[in-house]
Amino acid sequence: MTKLGGPEIAERLRELAGYLRLAGESPWKAKAYEGAASAVEALGSSLDELVATGRLTETPGIGEKLAAAITELHQTGTTRRLEGLRADFPPGLIELTNIPGLRLPRILALHEGLGVRDLEDLRAAAQAGKVRNLRGFGERIEQKILDGIARYQARPTRVRLVDAQERVQALAETAGRVPGVSGVLIAGGVRRWKETVGTLRLVARAEQSGPALDAFLHAQPLGRLEQVGADCLRGRLSDGVAVEVCLVPPPLFAAAVVRQTGARAHVQHLDALARERGFELARVEGPEEAAIYRRLGLPELAPELREDAGEIEAAQAGDAFGDLVTAADIQGMVHCHTTHSDGRASIEEMARAAEAMGMSYLTITDHSPLAFYAGGLSAEGLAQQWDEIAAVQERVGIRILRGTESDLLADGALDYPDAILEKLDVIIGSVHNRFHLDEEEMTRRLVRAMRLPVFKIWGHPLGRLILRREPLACRMDEVLDAAASSRVAIEINGDPYRLDLPPEHIREARRRGIPFVISTDAHSVSDLQNLPFGVGIARRGWVRRHEVLNARPVAEFAAAVRP
Repeated sequence: MTKLGGPEIAERLRELAGYLRLAGESPWKAKAYEGAASAVEALGSSLDELVATGRLTETPGIGEKLAAAITELHQTGTTRRLEGLRADFPPGLIELTNIPGLRLPRILALHEGLGVRDLEDLRAAAQAGKVRNLRGFGERIEQKILDGIARYQARPTRVRLVDAQERVQALAETAGRVPGVSGVLIAGGVRRWKETVGTLRLVARAEQSGPALDAFLHAQPLGRLEQVGADCLRGRLSDGVAVEVCLVPPPLFAAAVVRQTGARAHVQHLDALARERGFELARVEGPEEAAIYRRLGLPELAPELREDAGEIEAAQAGDAFGDLVTAADIQGMVHCHTTHSDGRASIEEMARAAEAMGMSYLTITDHSPLAFYAGGLSAEGLAQQWDEIAAVQERVGIRILRGTESDLLADGALDYPDAILEKLDVIIGSVHNRFHLDEEEMTRRLVRAMRLPVFKIWGHPLGRLILRREPLACRMDEVLDAAASSRVAIEINGDPYRLDLPPEHIREARRRGIPFVISTDAHSVSDLQNLPFGVGIARRGWVRRHEVLNARPVAEFAAAVRP
């Protein structure tokens, strides 16, 4: 068997959790496997070392039995328990555990009594009136099952980008090992750095698609297979996340990648351009995506731009988007927390980690007093932090800037007095409370904040948590106008659970000439790796390198954000 990496191991652990529920094991055991899956994802590149040295149990949530299962998956690609459970239960049964009101004993009864193997089998049986004839069911239960299927299929099935990346990477690694496949590219919303993703899309290069599709399905059983065509298959993972895999011959690979990467409206626009020129986009042969765009009279558009938000018209007017910001442009880490508030690393640990990434400066912006739940610093605590910054600065080469993430009060004021704020190098002002003010009150709050002389960076501007908390209600045009008339920069927050400001508002801010900072909102050394998420969202908003303050040297950055 083939050795697995972290994302694939996490997928197998979640699969095991689903099977354990079907097997009637303790629900706590299933939850333990799901927790271990999240822990493995968080380990990242350190997984190999922990397995090799037998130190997996040092990871919270991973005991001896789970460590043994993870090690077996890592070394062999499977476990004896997983193979046994796969033999006992069809993979499609796992998805049935997600249907509202359908409990485990009834799933097993449907499987044993009617041969139900997946969602489509169940719907067909219920629609044909077969379920009501099973002992313990009846007509009322049958209708409840149909209603539950309808609710399940109508639910939002989008997942956060960070979760989609982990899952599609595991699928790509599986596809890459399929005989006859000579290359795999992750496409769709993941490649566009879209904040949430509805379908995990892969494009694979293969001379013969049919055998390769069969081999992929054997290597990666799906919770539900919805459609298999000549060169594409569609289905869902056991938790309902949609998957689409296309295998195409090498000459058409680039065209397929273009079509599978762009948003539907972008691809339709390209199709129309191709028809105007007398050819079909899907049949264009070319070695790379740039050649496909050239046939359409366009420069190659970066994946993050492919939304049909005006990028094609801009390209036709001469904008090649060659100066979009990149991760390599970033010179300083902005918005970093330490153990002085709710961070998990010291000032020195954060400084050395940022320096190792090639950064020339770092802002320490721990929480302010109002954020007591996050260890917000009093004036005395802030003074102690400054002393530590001065001591650490003597031991590191990276420049450390003194800052704060100061809470915005309900009236728009900051929660440190100006006498303290004026001594700082950088001030990030963020909303951490009173999220549900109405539009009028929130607009007034934010406009007043924009006009404060000491307010320089608007942190995670709309306070959203992706798929958990909606953005603040405000009249965005008024707030952006107020920011544009002040010296305020807007943070593009790279925390994968925030990704705030949304791209459509970033583009509006650009039109007003408002500068940006791209941050990691790091609460640990590992969080510094959030940088690509912030850059991805910035590129989706068409941000250019000269518009990003922390793409400038430290002296220029400090001058731009000084209170």
